[in-house]
Amino acid sequence: MSRPAPSPIYTLRGAGGPLNTLHFSCHGGDTPLLFSGSGKGAIHMWNLNNRRAEKILEGHSGSSVIWLSTQSTDTLISQGRDMQVKLWDLSEGRRDVVDSVWTGSVGFCQCSLLETSPGTCLLAFAGQETEEIKIVELPSKTPVCSLVPDAKLGMVMCIKLWQPDSGPGPLLLAGYEDGSLLLWDVTQRSKLSQAKAHPEPVMCMTFDPKRLRGISGSSEKKLSSWMLDEQNNLQLQDCVTLVNPGVSQLCIRDDGKLLASAGWDHRVRVFGWKKLRPLAVLQYHTDMVLSVAFSDHKDPRQRLLAAGSKDQRISLWSIYNEGADTH
Repeated sequence: MSRPAPSPIYTLRGAGGPLNTLHFSCHGGDTPLLFSGSGKGAIHMWNLNNRRAEKILEGHSGSSVIWLSTQSTDTLISQGRDMQVKLWDLSEGRRDVVDSVWTGSVGFCQCSLLETSPGTCLLAFAGQETEEIKIVELPSKTPVCSLVPDAKLGMVMCIKLWQPDSGPGPLLLAGYEDGSLLLWDVTQRSKLSQAKAHPEPVMCMTFDPKRLRGISGSSEKKLSSWMLDEQNNLQLQDCVTLVNPGVSQLCIRDDGKLLASAGWDHRVRVFGWKKLRPLAVLQYHTDMVLSVAFSDHKDPRQRLLAAGSKDQRISLWSIYNEGADTH
C-alpha cells in the first residue's frame, strides 16, 4: 500500500514575488529561521516559531535575489541580478549592508561559499566573461583565481565549492550551457576532469562530498547522476527519468538519505539518495517550483523541507524524519 500524499505542515505567504532561493538557519540561536530571496528584490527573514517575517531586507535595488547563505548566525550573504553580492550584519536587531562584491555577471548562476577557517571563506561566482568563474576570499575580498575552460562551453550555469578530505586544497564543480560538467582544482587553477552530463544546459546540480556523488538537472526529462573516482575523474552513472521535463534546483539532506527536486511541473519530488528510488511527490504549488532546501536542525525529528515557487508561496514539509527506510 502506498502512503497517502503528504500535505505541507504550513505555508508562508507575503514574499511578494517568485521565490528563487531559500536558506535555513536553525542550529545557531534560539529562533529557527528561513531566509527567502524573491524575484522582486526582497529578502525575508522568516521566524519559524511564529511563522512570520521578522525582517524584510531590500539591498539589491529591486533586482531579483538569486542566492542566500549565512556565514554565522549574524552574517547573511545575498546575491542579486544587480551584479552585486552583499554582506549583511544582522546582529542585535541590525539590518545593515557592511560590504559588497561586484560580480559583473547578470546571469542566473548562484554563488558558492566554502568556509576555509573560522571567519574566513571562499566565495565563487560567475564572472564578467561568459565562461569565467571568479573566486575571492572573504572578508578581505582578496582575489584567489579566475577559472576559464580552454574550449567554448557557453555560460557558467551552476557551481559548487567543496573541500575534499584528502588532498591539499578546495575543488570546484561547474555546470555549463553546453551540458558539460567540469571539476577544477582551485589551488592549481587547473581542470581535473570533464563529462557531458546533459544535451541541454545544466540548470542545477548538487554534490555529496562524503560519498563523492552528485546529480544534475536540466530542461529535459531526466536527472543525471555521477561520481568522482580516486583520480578525480567524473564518471557518469544512472539517470532518473522524470514524468515532466525541467528542474530548477536539487538538494540533498545533510544525512545523505534524501534528494529533493524543484520541478517546472509545480511539484517537488523526493528520492532516496542512495538508489535514487522515488519516494514522494509533493503537490501544493500552482506554478513552477524554483527552490528547495532542507533545514539544518540539530534534532533530526525537527527537520523540514522547504519549497519556494513562482506562485510567491513557500511550503514547508515534514517527511521521513523518523529514520524510515529511504533507500
